[in-house]
Amino acid sequence: MSATKTGTARRSVAVIGGGWAGCAAALELSARGCEVTLHEAARALGGRARAVQARGRVLDNGQHILLGAYRDSLGLMRRVGLDPNQTMLRLPLQMRYPPAAGHDAPALLDFAAPRLPAPLHVLVALLRAQGLERADKLALARFTTSARWMDWHLKNDCSVIELLERFDQTPRLYRLLWRPLCIAALNTDPAQASARVFLAVLRDSLGAKRAASDMLLPRVLLDELFPQAARRHLEAAGARVLLGSRVESIAPLEDGGWSVRAGGVDARYDAVVLATAPWQSASLLRPLAGTASLVGRLEALAYEPICTVYLQYAPGTRLPLPFCALLDDPDAGAWGQFAFDRGQLDASQDGLLAVVVSSAGRAIALEQALLAEAVARQLAEAFGNAALGLPAWTQVIAEKRATFACTPDLDRPGVDSGPRGLLLAGDYTASDYPATLESAVRSGLAAALAAAPAKGGQ
Repeated sequence: MSATKTGTARRSVAVIGGGWAGCAAALELSARGCEVTLHEAARALGGRARAVQARGRVLDNGQHILLGAYRDSLGLMRRVGLDPNQTMLRLPLQMRYPPAAGHDAPALLDFAAPRLPAPLHVLVALLRAQGLERADKLALARFTTSARWMDWHLKNDCSVIELLERFDQTPRLYRLLWRPLCIAALNTDPAQASARVFLAVLRDSLGAKRAASDMLLPRVLLDELFPQAARRHLEAAGARVLLGSRVESIAPLEDGGWSVRAGGVDARYDAVVLATAPWQSASLLRPLAGTASLVGRLEALAYEPICTVYLQYAPGTRLPLPFCALLDDPDAGAWGQFAFDRGQLDASQDGLLAVVVSSAGRAIALEQALLAEAVARQLAEAFGNAALGLPAWTQVIAEKRATFACTPDLDRPGVDSGPRGLLLAGDYTASDYPATLESAVRSGLAAALAAAPAKGGQ
């Protein structure tokens, strides 16, 4: 504890890890009157959603899409002085492919929700959808109706494939809608992905109010989307933000507090929020008595990679939309699932495209130059534009452990699974969401509430 000018004790809390979960925890703890120290081993906040230096410029380490339903992420952005309507492009719920053989041919699928009240926006989108046959539309309507009746919840979890087969979804729907949605949201192949978690995602997209189902594309680098403003806000409130501060060990104290060693120096705190990646948290917890079970749960998590392929073209190069779905076929060398026109989001990135390869276990094994060449060919064919096959330069950014593998009935620890006074935070903690920025933020807020349940300290 430390004392304020009025003599009131302030609860001291160390937050270890400066990703979105750690930033959220630190902000909430500070708002609750705690004395906060945020340790981040890297030289910048953001964790696995950050900007990196590449080819003499700054690029995001991955492309993210947020939903209008991400109330806690959007709320924290506003709390630190950001306007989501300025930092992100808001688009209606959609799954839109480029024309099948150039701009004059019909699209494989063009599904976009109009700005109507729910559920009319989905119904009208379904009626207007191009590329779906009558059987496809009936199957999709049947699925969404049944899911609403189930309240978008499964009592007994199963794979996404099993769920779709149960509701007789057509092969075309699977190929053009369900599979890319599942891979984008859960970063796990539908044959292994959790249907329960997938339904939670659909609840906040197909089943949500119109504004909640909107898709939000960052116009700014991920650092500017939240972490940089979070740091400014924390420091203005008196919190300590220590960059390049790698925590070497943590240990419980006899008085109920915690010792945190960083840079060879020990400091005492009343509580600790461990907001590092699961494997890093396991390393810090392993020496502590009574944590073997928790460490085992953390070490049991498997991971899925994501590759983002950046391709720079001549200024003025544009896709027909800010982002488009792509028909992937790894066996044929078509790896990308979504293409983003960064120039339509940020004028300073004119001519830059970003192609995302989720659930990228096979893609990450390729030489990066070969993967980039294959993606360029895929773009040229998908958009009927040979020039897209000849980018000026390419850059592949691969995250080998981008997310946990979101499998059925996955054992995800709660934020309060650790020893007394130590809370966990991260997108891997217990939640009905997959590994998203929103699940990270929610875990950070929940950990802060557990660490400092009453405003104004203890």
